[in-house]
Amino acid sequence: MSLHVDANDTAQGIFRVSETIPVKAGALTLLYPQWIPGDHSPTGPINMLAGLKLSANGKPLQWKRDEYNVYAFHVDVPADVSAIDMSFQYLSGRTDSEGFEMTDRMMDMEWSKVLLYPAGYFSRGIRFEPSVTLPHGWQLGTALETASQSGDRTSFKPVTLNNLVDSPIYAGEHFKRVDLNPGGDASVHLDIVADEPKYLVMTPEQLKVHRALVTQATKLFGSHHYDHYDFLFSLSDQLSGNGTEHHQSSENGLGADYFTAWDEGAPDRDLLPHEYTHSWNGKFRRPADLWTPDFNVPMGDSLLWVYEGQTQYWGYILTARSGMWSSQQFRDALAMVAATYERNREGFQWRTLEDTTNDPTAARRSSLPYRSWQMSEEYYSGGQMMWLEVDAKLRSLTHDHKSLDDFAGAFFGVDNGSYVTKTYTFDDVVSTLNSVAAYDWASFLRERVNELNPPLQNGLAATGWKLVYTDQESEFEKQYNSRPQSSRHLFNFVWSIGLTVTDKGEINDVRWNGPAFKAGVSTGATLVAVNGQNFSNDALKGAIVAAKGSKQPIQLLLKYQGGYRTVAVDYHDGLQYPHLVRVEGTPDYLDEIIAPRK
Repeated sequence: MSLHVDANDTAQGIFRVSETIPVKAGALTLLYPQWIPGDHSPTGPINMLAGLKLSANGKPLQWKRDEYNVYAFHVDVPADVSAIDMSFQYLSGRTDSEGFEMTDRMMDMEWSKVLLYPAGYFSRGIRFEPSVTLPHGWQLGTALETASQSGDRTSFKPVTLNNLVDSPIYAGEHFKRVDLNPGGDASVHLDIVADEPKYLVMTPEQLKVHRALVTQATKLFGSHHYDHYDFLFSLSDQLSGNGTEHHQSSENGLGADYFTAWDEGAPDRDLLPHEYTHSWNGKFRRPADLWTPDFNVPMGDSLLWVYEGQTQYWGYILTARSGMWSSQQFRDALAMVAATYERNREGFQWRTLEDTTNDPTAARRSSLPYRSWQMSEEYYSGGQMMWLEVDAKLRSLTHDHKSLDDFAGAFFGVDNGSYVTKTYTFDDVVSTLNSVAAYDWASFLRERVNELNPPLQNGLAATGWKLVYTDQESEFEKQYNSRPQSSRHLFNFVWSIGLTVTDKGEINDVRWNGPAFKAGVSTGATLVAVNGQNFSNDALKGAIVAAKGSKQPIQLLLKYQGGYRTVAVDYHDGLQYPHLVRVEGTPDYLDEIIAPRK
């Protein structure tokens, strides 16, 4: 099958697709990919496909969408036809709420959005000859291998459908390719597109820690499962907020100043380590219910607490081991996660960690009015806290001779050099843990994954640390709350009065059964005034400080749905921000865990 995408229309954000499909006479069903690996949900944007036309031997063919499946198109192929020509447009998002895939300086093109394929075949059994036309002068990064170049058109070597969907393109006017594994067994590159050339500049120290990421990952897993790997990385104030794993590449997008404002951007630095870890966990080793023969068979997400939870764990660890975080930044980041699962997830009273693996399908990552009660994709960070305890338990059982590193090598480090997917089940995870240190791991995991109110705080004490609260934010938390992805300066009072609010006073979360919730504060409201003063971060902070030890409630004037009302919040414990402190007389496993591997 030949597939060409004209991605030249950056002004209007239109991808124009031309495709030729070999066919046989009779009924044919064409499918638009629905279940997208990495999304864990049926989110293929069929609503963005437009202008679909089919023809054969120069004559138009009529198609009909399936009555019940909007991702399927039916066509009757005449007897004298051996190939169908097809064209359509993929209309990318043009607003902040839709999300950008193309700007006047760069683009992110996912092949799953710009193709149709015939039903009835395994995706690995369908081969494409893909090509793309880019704006003049643009350069691209991709895991695909180039076959030829003609002007602004790049043709790639033939590839199976499953590998094509797994190999997106980042392209842009301002492009830089950085070697992160010089002299290594398999090449690893950072392919950067940026809003302006100045954002492409890396310091020697930044290059060093990004190269250390590759070194530390391969030391951890003892293998690699790619011929070559490309971090596709957009640095942009428009095309940012991306993070999707692929086998030999990953889609990553952060603000334009990732390098140029390095000292202020610590909370974003775990993105590349997280997505890189997925090459081993999620792409090479994959839960059995997430493996499907094509992209329109429903996927199962029951083991995302391994796929994403352990990846979240290793993402933090590798960020620290590589030097992208200091040990203090790592502890401050972990403190915020631990505080979330101590004070801000009341929903574990009615939902289990495993049940939250249904959220990619049920909630589609939409905003929630009461996240702490409804819960969302807790298998990420809740899973991370569980795997911290597993790591500590392995160290304790073996008198500090073995750890979760040994599990990683045994589970993900097999079949070095292969990138043929190797599936796993719950029993496989348990078996490998037992090979590291014998224990009733099945019961251990089920207590945390399948039961209400799981003991997700145990890992901190087991590593020799404890969670405390003070009236001072860590520098890490200050940066976290001021980054662009946090709704333009998010002020976090969730661990004290029990709400988060933007710099415009918009309340975007209220902790279930917290002080603000009990007073009647609702998400979606706008905080207009605090104790009679116009709202500001300092005004709310001042009111919380002044109420400490007193009996006077904090008066909040709220605007919601055109009306105003004042609520009295009965809270008197002052500002609360999480930190980790050592438990003296206990082994310090946490510092051992983040120490770079020699």
